[in-house]
Order: sequence, then structure tokens, then C-alpha cells
Amino acid sequence: MGLVSSEDHAEFVSRRDSEELLAAIVLKTADSRAGIFGPDSASWKVNRESALFLGAGRAALLQLAHPWVAEALAQHSTLLSKPIARFHRTFRIVFTMIFGTLEQALAAARYLHELHEHIQGEMPSDVARYKRESHYAANELAALRWVFATLVESAVLAYECVLPPLTPSQREAYYVESKILAGLFGIPAGALPENWDSFRVYIKQMCGSDALGVSATARAMAQGLLAGAGSWIRPPHWYRALTAQWLPARFREEFALDFGAADQRAAERTRRWLPGIYRRLPSPVRYAGSWLEATARLDHRRAGPLIRASNRFWIGEPVLPFCG
Repeated sequence: MGLVSSEDHAEFVSRRDSEELLAAIVLKTADSRAGIFGPDSASWKVNRESALFLGAGRAALLQLAHPWVAEALAQHSTLLSKPIARFHRTFRIVFTMIFGTLEQALAAARYLHELHEHIQGEMPSDVARYKRESHYAANELAALRWVFATLVESAVLAYECVLPPLTPSQREAYYVESKILAGLFGIPAGALPENWDSFRVYIKQMCGSDALGVSATARAMAQGLLAGAGSWIRPPHWYRALTAQWLPARFREEFALDFGAADQRAAERTRRWLPGIYRRLPSPVRYAGSWLEATARLDHRRAGPLIRASNRFWIGEPVLPFCG
């Protein structure tokens, strides 16, 4: 498929590249108030669910398994010292892209590209195929693609943990839409696998290749995240067990995660009891505030107190930002 590339053939997304992708998205958007997807989209159906939080730990660890990504986070982010702030920023950007107006989505994309322009450096040691003193940059295409892929796949995994599985056509529709979203990240559609099945092949190939590898830094960051470092919130045992179960065995070992018999039982019990509870949750808890805000916007209503409270949990602000 030609997508598991070496740092020797690195491609970097320039500001011009990003603007060309955004211009193409503008041309495809039918209703700027509804944003790039809208209420009938598979993207709104999947990403409105608070269940996405279930896959957040898995996505974070898989991202840390990319040595360039791990080093960029170690040197340029507040992942361990302020994990909640990092959580808020991630969902603030992604939810604005998905549920915001077209103008908000474009502003979020430009903010992300500018943020990434300043994130670069050198590897302090050899990890996997990446050599000491090799250069990394956050706007490198292969690294961007991997980070994006972990978000897309983990969202489906979390959704299907508590809700009926997507049909093949729904899953394919979600993936096709995700390729549009990728343009906001600076990733052209041609740099992504053609369909959902080939996307899963790409994930499997990456997980078995030396394009990924867990450094000592990444291992310490992962252990800190799962222990609740820098936060008063400690992930419960069932969440840590579920996260470990969803990782390939290779990365459970490389991250030195506990996943003994008790952990396996905890993960399986969670997958039995959680769906019934989740489906009975009230709307302001089950659905992300950004989706509730978007539906209110389309109904010409303002975001009420419950929506604003939900937004504060997810994005750290009462309403979607980047209003221009």
C-alpha cells in the first residue's frame, strides 16, 4: 500500500498545502451553518457519543508508540503535567472541526497547522527505525496520518463497545467522511487508504512494523497517563483493563502494562455491564455538548446551561470556539 514509510522519505505539510485542502473542503460544503458534515452524517452519529472517552486512552497510547510523536509530546506538550488541559485542547479542536460551522472548522484547522509548525526537534536516541539526531516535525505527513488513524479507529471501537455495531455501509460512510476531516489536519485523501478494509490493513501493518516502537520516554508517559499523573482523576481499574485489552499484544508488552487474568476478567465484565447502563444515560450525559450545541444552532436555539456544562467537561469552554 506504500503507506508505511521511512523517515528518509518524509513529507511535510506546508501552509500552502493546508490551504489548498481547506479550499477543496469549502467547495464541498453545502451548508456552512451545519459545518462540513451535518446532522445526517455518519460522523455526527459516531462522534456525538460520550463513549468516545472509552477509546481515548487507547488512541493516546498508540500515538505514543510512534517515536516522533512521543518525543514531540515529551518536548513540547503538557501531557503529563496538565493532562486535562491536553484532553480539552484535543477535543476542542476535533469537535470544532466536526460540529462547528464551516468557518469554525476552518479556523480550528488553521490553528492546528500553526501550532504544529512550531513543534520540531531531534530524536535523543535510536528508537525503532528512527535514528538518534534524526529530525522530527509535527506537520510530517506519515506521523499526522498515524495520529489521525488512531482517532478514527478508536472512535469506532469505543462506539461499538456500548452500541450495536455499525453496518458495513455505515462504517464505510464514516470512513469516507473521515477522509474529508483528514483534510483539516493537512492530510490529503490520496495519502489515506482507499476504504475501511484497506484502512484496517494499514493499521495492522503499522502495528507490526518498525515504523512504531515504544521508547523509555513513551513508556513513562503512558504509565503516567494511566495512573492519572498531573490530575486528581485516576482512571478506574476497569478503564485501564479495557485500554490494555484493546491494544495489540506487542504494545501491552512494550508499554509494560499489566494484563493478567484479573485484568482480562475486568475488561470482559465491563463489556457486559457497560452497554446497558450507557444506553439509559440522559441526553446531556450520553451526548457530547458540542453535538448538542450544533443541533441547537441548527434549530436557532442558544446553548443552554446543560449544553454549556457538557462543553466545559469536553472542551474546557462553554461553547465551541474559533468563531472568527
